[in-house]
Amino acid sequence: MDNNPATQVLTPLAGLPRDELAAALAAAFPLTATGPGRGSRDAAARGGRRAALERLAAIDPVAYERTRNHVSGAVTRLSPWIRHGVLGLAEVRDAALARVDRPEQAAKLVSELGWRDYWRQVQSAVGDAIHADIESPAATSNIPQLDRMPDDVLEARTGMACIDAFVRRLSDTGWLHNHERMWLASWLVHARGVRWQTGADWFLEHLLDGDPASNHLSWQWVAGTFSAKPYIFNRENLESFTSGEHCRTCPVLGRCELEGSYEGLDRRFFVAGGAAVPRPPLRIRPRQPAASTPVTARPLVWLTLDSAAATSPAAAAFPESPRLFVVDDAWFVAERPSLKRLVFLFECLAEISGVEIVAGDPRTVVPARAAALNCDAIAVAETSCPRVRAAVTAIGTELPVRVVPWPAFCDRSRVTDLGRFSRYWQQVSRSAVMPTHTAHT
Repeated sequence: MDNNPATQVLTPLAGLPRDELAAALAAAFPLTATGPGRGSRDAAARGGRRAALERLAAIDPVAYERTRNHVSGAVTRLSPWIRHGVLGLAEVRDAALARVDRPEQAAKLVSELGWRDYWRQVQSAVGDAIHADIESPAATSNIPQLDRMPDDVLEARTGMACIDAFVRRLSDTGWLHNHERMWLASWLVHARGVRWQTGADWFLEHLLDGDPASNHLSWQWVAGTFSAKPYIFNRENLESFTSGEHCRTCPVLGRCELEGSYEGLDRRFFVAGGAAVPRPPLRIRPRQPAASTPVTARPLVWLTLDSAAATSPAAAAFPESPRLFVVDDAWFVAERPSLKRLVFLFECLAEISGVEIVAGDPRTVVPARAAALNCDAIAVAETSCPRVRAAVTAIGTELPVRVVPWPAFCDRSRVTDLGRFSRYWQQVSRSAVMPTHTAHT
């Protein structure tokens, strides 16, 4: 392969110390590395299975249920490892159940995992349609819409102590508490008029757990294009769940645009009369799982962003097979991942014995490496990512492809409608709070 970053072999980078790794990745991917947060990698979580298991061992489902809504609450912070397939949803659920006396004590934590499972099922069903309004807006904005992020937001100089703190933390660490994400998204969409797609794309650039399914569909939930009503908050709500941390010394205290009742904020942000177009109940049919394809005993295991670990079901199914991770060119175009995200990813890959890491187009790289390694088939973990699915279809014209499912998080066999999480969870919640060895063997 040549020295073009789009086709170069990156395997030697995976074993470098963090600072050297960051410098090497910045050199290999200069456009990505110039984004905000370039020098903030040291504040970000460390990638890899060892770090994930340390975090998993510290979860407290009972404290989580009691305190999760507060920004200093006992949240798990497992999302970066879940997003990259270093931890599976069923694995986290099983760990939570093992730490309680009764399953119902872990039910709230499991239900939050259920949201991530739900978003993935919706993405599986609608594909790239998650990037457009799934429904007509539930309310019509009073504010002109912006197609770019305002400079004062990007530079954390809005003058609002809460917003500027959220922006700095997002850039510095790649992680925000779920309430902080909702507040920041709501303020951007409803108070500043930023199109939800613009804000969602900005989040993807920085989040270590940047997952288009969870991210974009959550922004749609806030915007009211995949929910019964838009999500808004006021100063009282913010103060309640931050212990007033930001408001006490905020320069705009007393004249903040988020002060007042929810009724007042509705009048401020939205045209009277609600939705511009009547909305019938949404129905989304789940996508049927891909048919299993028989393969030889030694396929090439293709690891993706959803399965960047030796515990990937494809790697686990074929432990003696060669392993390949392709840094997809199209991923950079679509998500513009930050340097800290790349560092986290490569730290995950560094713990996978014998993995080969190549940058390029998987549709050409994967078959070529399979041929070079004398593999006559491909194994890949099940994913909701449309880009990977399209590549699987293309590769399947040349080689057999086995899509290996993850351990089941819940029983979806009776799910017929993904239009709302409440309807989905009603169908799967009972099985989701049962440990894997009991419910899914």
